[in-house]
Amino acid sequence: MNFARHGALTKLGFATLTCNSALAIYRSRDDPRAVAFVAGAYGAIALLFHLRRFERGEEEEGRTTRAAVWALTTLLTAMFASRVAPLMPPAVAALVWVMAAGTAGAGFWALVIHR
Repeated sequence: MNFARHGALTKLGFATLTCNSALAIYRSRDDPRAVAFVAGAYGAIALLFHLRRFERGEEEEGRTTRAAVWALTTLLTAMFASRVAPLMPPAVAALVWVMAAGTAGAGFWALVIHR
């Protein structure tokens, strides 16, 4: 990832994310599922940082980049919903999943179909 083009706030945010993820992995070292969750979320967010060229309007690979952004954000949405829903009462858990599906569907429409 080329950080030379990114501003100080982006660098600080990514450094904070990296430190927080490393600490979460260290604290969860005895729970492989938690480590996999944190590593997967960190990887998806790191890839989204890499795909910032989409935000800047570089459209050589526009459709492919938009599809990748949608896939990564849908992955993150599903990952977090899968961690939150079991902690909720059944009706609220169903609402969490409906909202996650709605978010993924709206993102697909906005990033892939509508463009």
